[in-house]
Amino acid sequence: MGMRPDMRQLLLYIAGLLILTLGVALTVQSHMGTGPFDAVLVGLTRTFGLTIGSWEIILGLIMVVSNALMSGKRPEYLGVLTALVTGLGIDMWLFIVADWLQPQWFISQLGVFSAGLLLSGLGTAIYLCAHFAPMPFDRLMLIIRQKSGWSVARARAVIQIVCIILAFFLGGAIGLGTVLAACLSGLIIGYFMKVLKHDRPAVVAEQGTQSVEM
Repeated sequence: MGMRPDMRQLLLYIAGLLILTLGVALTVQSHMGTGPFDAVLVGLTRTFGLTIGSWEIILGLIMVVSNALMSGKRPEYLGVLTALVTGLGIDMWLFIVADWLQPQWFISQLGVFSAGLLLSGLGTAIYLCAHFAPMPFDRLMLIIRQKSGWSVARARAVIQIVCIILAFFLGGAIGLGTVLAACLSGLIIGYFMKVLKHDRPAVVAEQGTQSVEM
């Protein structure tokens, strides 16, 4: 008997988020800067304590509620699940790699960051193929697009700028990697979507991570 579609979706969903969060952990450990949203998470950790994954969960919950209020619809409870799995995944991978992955030279930092960016893109593409649960950040971008009449690219750019400003004041992980992630993550996700032969939704066409951006 073949695997039921819902079980296949769940497995893709979990696998995608685990790969995505490994990518986020690698960008954090690269010390080159992270994606804009992940830079905010690092800044919150440095300023207020708690783990990066804990802040991913907290902000995910806040966005689920905010998205519901702005759209006038019921909260997307599966978005809470996504925030929870993503937050736990980030903390798990950071716990595993933190002690032994400390690149000191630029070339090694760039290598770790590049691996993280690629894994984040791959994980996002796999996660999106599952069509299982929404990412609160993605939903926020869609709502802003609908309310403002902006394009997805413009809505995404505004959110990223806000994240970078917040990360700056919070002492977040801003650096060359932040610029690279902002410019390249959408292209990387798009490439892996084509490899996986998945017809992505319009919102993803301009998406950046973390978690997952993040």
